[in-house]
Amino acid sequence: SLVVLFGATAGAYGAKLGSDERELILLVWQVVDLHSKKVGTLHKSLVKADNLELSDQCREVSGLTPEGLGKAEPLDRVLQQFSQLVSSDLKVLGRSSYTLCSDGQLLIRQVLHPETSKKNFLLSDCFYSFYDLRKEFHTCYPSSAAVKDQTIKTMAEYLGLGIDEAEEDFGVWQVKTMVAIIFSMLSEGCNHVFTEPETVKYKYETGPWIKTSFGFYFLLFLCSSKSETVDSETVIRARGLPWQSSDQDIARFFKGLNIAKGGVALCLNSQGRRNGEALVRFVNSEQRDLALERHKHHMGSRYIEVYKATGEEFLKIAGGTSNEVAQFLSKENQVIIRMRGLPFTATQEDVLGFLGTECPVTGGKEGLLFVKYPDGRPTGDAFVLFSCEEYAQNALKKHKEILGKRYIELFRSTAAEVQQVVLNRYMSTPLIPTLPTPIIPVIPSPYTIATGSIRDCVRLRGLPYTAGIDDILEFMGDATGDIKPHGVHMVLNQQGRPSGDAFIQMKSADKAFMVAQKCHKKMMKDRYVEVFQCSGEEMNFVLMGGTLNRSGLSPPPCKLPCLSPPAYAAFQTAAVIPAEAAALYQPQALLPTTRTPQASAAAPPTVTYYPAQAAQLYMNYTAYYPSPPVSPTTVGYIAAPPGAVAAAATATHTPILPQPGALVRMQGLPYNTGMKEILSFFQGYQYAPDDYNGLIQLSDQARSVLQAPKEWVCL
Repeated sequence: SLVVLFGATAGAYGAKLGSDERELILLVWQVVDLHSKKVGTLHKSLVKADNLELSDQCREVSGLTPEGLGKAEPLDRVLQQFSQLVSSDLKVLGRSSYTLCSDGQLLIRQVLHPETSKKNFLLSDCFYSFYDLRKEFHTCYPSSAAVKDQTIKTMAEYLGLGIDEAEEDFGVWQVKTMVAIIFSMLSEGCNHVFTEPETVKYKYETGPWIKTSFGFYFLLFLCSSKSETVDSETVIRARGLPWQSSDQDIARFFKGLNIAKGGVALCLNSQGRRNGEALVRFVNSEQRDLALERHKHHMGSRYIEVYKATGEEFLKIAGGTSNEVAQFLSKENQVIIRMRGLPFTATQEDVLGFLGTECPVTGGKEGLLFVKYPDGRPTGDAFVLFSCEEYAQNALKKHKEILGKRYIELFRSTAAEVQQVVLNRYMSTPLIPTLPTPIIPVIPSPYTIATGSIRDCVRLRGLPYTAGIDDILEFMGDATGDIKPHGVHMVLNQQGRPSGDAFIQMKSADKAFMVAQKCHKKMMKDRYVEVFQCSGEEMNFVLMGGTLNRSGLSPPPCKLPCLSPPAYAAFQTAAVIPAEAAALYQPQALLPTTRTPQASAAAPPTVTYYPAQAAQLYMNYTAYYPSPPVSPTTVGYIAAPPGAVAAAATATHTPILPQPGALVRMQGLPYNTGMKEILSFFQGYQYAPDDYNGLIQLSDQARSVLQAPKEWVCL
């Protein structure tokens, strides 16, 4: 038996069903006995959505109103009624089993599964197997239109079936027409047999993905994975993921679509930490195309961007490994947990003792993999295998418990992450291409940022990530002429990508006010941009890692100069990229895919963005990310261009610290440490306010924190 099913949401209809995340508001179904060609009662049920607002298209097509939906039952109750009524109809027809049949894949894959997953209730088994009437119709009638172009109307017209939409309610005529189409396919001329239903995977299968060759299964990383190929039509890149999301969270986001085994590869940065992106490989191109329709759907409160990716990118993340990793991952269907912050002297026995008997490790010591540097020194990270979800959950409960004198962080992990983290220690370049480490100038720049309290600047927030300097100038319109020379400042995040923020220095406070009034919430491409008036001091704080919100200024977490042995010059507050370095940041550097350029001794002239000699791109040096699983990284230092070094050697500078040894460097700070915690740590020691105030430029708010009381700090 078949249960012919039709549904509608409060938003898009037809080919875009489910693409806008709107909730289900209508279900219509009818049981069909394929042997006796009898039908059961036709049922129509409205569904009460959490958001009763209907799109114009929905109102026009369905004729439904929010008032009518407000009296309906919620989705979980409707699905219970569905199961009960179908069972009753089957008994009347003398049948016991059935399979769903829908008009295409969208209702099952893009509406029911995602919505029930978000609302945290389970669908019955019948929703994991269904017939796609469009595919079955094309199989029965090969000369008909392509599957993607089929609709209920086109199938009915092909068969010469009459449709009178005016006489039937919305949803009712669709189900009746689908039943008529099925009976035509069962007629003596066709004798169509429904044999191969579409399936939805119950859960995501973890582990290294596998390939079939000559009837045998081989683990990809044991088969020269770098030389293998992956169909680029099956891979997507998800961007904007929460830092703590696991492969299971990503699989849940794509609930209803079939991801290949081990097909979720979390991307890591050069430090081995997750960068908020993942590559996902689906079982076929049809599933991939459906995944692309979930662009900007939400995972919690964050929207996720979904783009096409290539098989090469997926193999680069999920394909490479070493014999050490191959042996560790040889056991399939294991849950992987990553441990971070282990004492460098920790042994396998210490880790097993820390985990205890309530979460036994698979294979004992063989289920542990310590991550080490190329010279053999431990990194403080380790991966652990557990045979079931229960043991893994018990292990995660030990998050931030103490081993030795350190607290240990535990996170879910994946096979791809194991491969990346371990393999990355052997590589001279990171697995994920990023922009070069920001260059800290060692010489004063001729183009510095004003730090006064005059509100002659504007902040642009919510820019499209692909927006460049030219887009901003076009957005500003006539106000472009009021921008100071070299006054457009793009803010980049820790990965070297645009953060969505920019600052613009105007010629006067009045000009800044007029721009903020005129351009606030004006559209740039497909996004509206917020424009706020601010001062140079506020702009400077944000560019150096602080935050600017309604509560005022929050100074950067690491505003003090960072000194690393043997000797690094402290950077100025107005950290402008030198002219020799500006050429590294070409416009294409603002695009999602970046390359690591090589600095040369003879640097080309500075590229002109606006309006004359230099482009200014600011890295948010001290921006840090919450744990888990991305912890803050220290500011990276690389050698300045030779020209800058030579100029620094001949330049005369006023000593920042007149007394040798007046600065101390602290290592091993907790990742969430703020300025007050550091000052409190040095309670009882004094400092010279005059010397300290000359070290960096401070706002009145930050200076008051540092000066009262004096005994907090000794620097």
